[in-house]
Parts: sequence; C-alpha cells; structure tokens
Amino acid sequence: MYNFFVDENAKTLDGYLITGKDYNHIKNVLRMKTGEDLLVTFGGKSDLCCVCDFTQSEVVVKIIKPDYQSTELPVEITLFQGIAKGEKMELIIQKAVELGVSEIVPTEMKRCIAKIEKNKAKQKTERFNLISESASKQSKRNVIPKVLEPMSYDSALSYLESFDLVIIPYECAEGMTATTQTLDEIKRGMKIGVIIGSEGGFDDGEIEKAKQLKNAKIISLGKRILRTETASITALSLIMLKAETI
Repeated sequence: MYNFFVDENAKTLDGYLITGKDYNHIKNVLRMKTGEDLLVTFGGKSDLCCVCDFTQSEVVVKIIKPDYQSTELPVEITLFQGIAKGEKMELIIQKAVELGVSEIVPTEMKRCIAKIEKNKAKQKTERFNLISESASKQSKRNVIPKVLEPMSYDSALSYLESFDLVIIPYECAEGMTATTQTLDEIKRGMKIGVIIGSEGGFDDGEIEKAKQLKNAKIISLGKRILRTETASITALSLIMLKAETI
C-alpha cells in the first residue's frame, strides 16, 4: 500500500486533498483508480484512506480508518554519522530512516575522507532530505526524519549534552558485555544519540572527548573491522530490536 505525507492545508472534514507532485504520482505514475486504498500521513499519524475522485489538480481521498498504524519506535534516535563519500552517505541515510531514526546529523571528523563544502552544504542537505522522505514513504514511517546540515564534531558533542544515552561503537572496544549492558539500559521515551566514525575511523582525541559526555557508552560491534555504513546499520539494528521489545 502506498504512503503519502501531507500538511495541514490538505486536511478536509473527512479526508484529504492531495496536490502537487503527489497528485501527479498517484494519477499519472501509479495510475490509481477510485476505490483504491492508500495511507495518508499527517501530524505523525497514518490514516487508511481510499481514492474518491480526481479533479484537475487534486486527488480527493476519504478516511476509512483513522490512526491506522503506528510504525515509530518508543525512543528517539539521532544518528551522528561521520561524513562518508557520495553514495555511501546516501545509503546510510536511507537505511537509518528505514530502521527508525528520528534525526540524522552528518558530522565532520578528523579522519573523514569526504568533505561537504560550505557553499554546497544547503544543496547537499536538501538532497539528503529527499532521500529521507523517499525512505519514509517506502518503510511506512509516520514521520519524515530530518537531516540537518553538516556539523563539526565539537558542535555535535555540545548538541548531545542533553541526550539520555549516547552510544559510540568503537573498533578498539573489547568484548560484548558493555554492548549488552548498554542495550539493557534503553527505556521507553529515551533520547538516544549514536555516533558512528567516518571511513577513516575515530581519532583517539575524538573518543576521549566523547567519553566526557554524560551517559556516554563505548561499545563493540564484534571482533571484525566494519565499514562505516556497516557499523551504522549494525548499531541501529541492535537498538531498534531492543526498542521494539520495551
């Protein structure tokens, strides 16, 4: 079933009026017909709707079952991702959204191979947010996670000061005991930050700075050295699986 996000301007008494690019997608790409079902997401809730009519510029849909499903985790996860090259960064954003993150912060680290120039940051961030929107639709999310503009490592640490738990997978961490204990600390309603090193890994000084954060936990993801995209997906998968059970 297809999922579409709308704003308050689309709301009617018993449904929605879908316009713009989604109108074109429903009518001319998907070629949906009257009577077909779709999900419409507004204000963090997804309603089961059906197509009632097409006008010259609007798809008229009626709500069949309000608040049809919730797909959000009972925790808020912000991914602080060391900036990776091109398609790797886009893959990380896509998979992070599918796994349930609430927010993504591309983070500048000392060993980043890739750089996002300041004069291209806005354009790049817009591209990242389009990927987040597409992944949200595909995975039936109730929200579209926001991708912020790139942030320096020190700024990211300052941002993390108010978080309940900060998880830092690190290749030099030993054993899985700390990983298991950290996952067991996750509780409903928590605001969790996850810091993933860049393609070049963490600088020793970055780890030392991160250790000064309140509730910072250094964990292992196993004995093997993981690529940054694999580390992101693995760490987020572990957190998601734990969060789904609380």
